[in-house]
Amino acid sequence: MKKLLFAIIALFFIACTQEQQNKIGRSIQNLTGVNGVVDIYSGGKLVMRFLKVDKLTTAHGTEDNKVRPYRFGYGYIDKNFNYKVDEDEKKKVYFEITNYETYIFYENPKQ
Repeated sequence: MKKLLFAIIALFFIACTQEQQNKIGRSIQNLTGVNGVVDIYSGGKLVMRFLKVDKLTTAHGTEDNKVRPYRFGYGYIDKNFNYKVDEDEKKKVYFEITNYETYIFYENPKQ
């Protein structure tokens, strides 16, 4: 019975397109959360880091629903770049990143 169930699940994922598989994965991450880090660079140097970012969202216009040239998210500013939310960094903030900035979004390697 377990083998049959596994086979059905495997066939389901094989039949899905890559985009459908990505959507399923993002849905699971939205439920479980992601311990993401966003590093922002300027002139090749790290200038800002946000911790515990669940996701970056592409902005859309309210009236025309057109894609805007920035992404936004919520996270904690890591002032000393130590990958930890310290006592003076306990406030979650909203932030925006334009398409013209260099940034990297990844899972926190320290936790």
